[in-house]
Amino acid sequence: MAAFLIWGFFPIPLRWLAGYASGQILFFRILISLLILLLLHSLGRRAAVRGVWAQWQTAAPAERRRVALSTGLGGLLLTSNWLLFIYVVNQVSVQAGSFAYLICPILTALLGFVVLGEKLRPNQWAAIGLSALSCALLGVGEIRMLLMSLVVASTYAAYLISQRSLQGYDRLVLLTVQLLLAAALVLPVAPLLGAEPLVGLQDGRLLLVTGLLSLGFTVVPLFLNLYALNVLPSGAVGIMMYLNPLVSFALAFLYFGEQATTTQVVAYGVILLSVVLYNLAFQPRSASTNP
Repeated sequence: MAAFLIWGFFPIPLRWLAGYASGQILFFRILISLLILLLLHSLGRRAAVRGVWAQWQTAAPAERRRVALSTGLGGLLLTSNWLLFIYVVNQVSVQAGSFAYLICPILTALLGFVVLGEKLRPNQWAAIGLSALSCALLGVGEIRMLLMSLVVASTYAAYLISQRSLQGYDRLVLLTVQLLLAAALVLPVAPLLGAEPLVGLQDGRLLLVTGLLSLGFTVVPLFLNLYALNVLPSGAVGIMMYLNPLVSFALAFLYFGEQATTTQVVAYGVILLSVVLYNLAFQPRSASTNP
């Protein structure tokens, strides 16, 4: 719960950097998060790093290729998602970012059906239909907001699907590898993204806030979330995931003073109904058994 509550408050410090280019924020979030993770691994997680390396080396060639491809694709998708989310929250609206993560679990289920052939229950198909209706309502007069929300949701849903084949590997180690790839990807195109690394290194405000985003809103909640996944059913964690966008929605209206049209309110109500419907059959059996 703490992890998702922290992520729900993410728009507040992100909005402190609304005057900066999204690429500049992205560059330093990746860089500082990567440095923190490398420090953590060097101080207390060397065994985990060696374990992942040994696990990959002893795997069959087909698995090595699969892991390498999924890790590389995950790094690309995560980088895209972070950049898009920063842009949406700072340049479009907090509502758009909140809607993206509210619809993301349902979109992930749909992608799981299309890409992985996973089965969906009738109530989940009904929830997907309601989600489509919600998107149609939101698109009336707010097509830019809808498209941006769908792109953010799609990149993160695709990231989650791409990571399904990496079960059994230490997620924090793989995240570090993905951030290394992200840094290698972003550095050459930094000027195209509006990032100025040398200028940013002399900007105390930028470094302080991106440091907070990296440590307090990236690494710490990731640790909490990974710990939860070790002792709770994935379905229970999935239910808690909705705390993130619900907190963000509350912030959009109560803290940032954003307004919503009647059509938008109806659309949000429909998507909330779809969330309830999608999870209606969730009945955890035990702490060690997935629903």
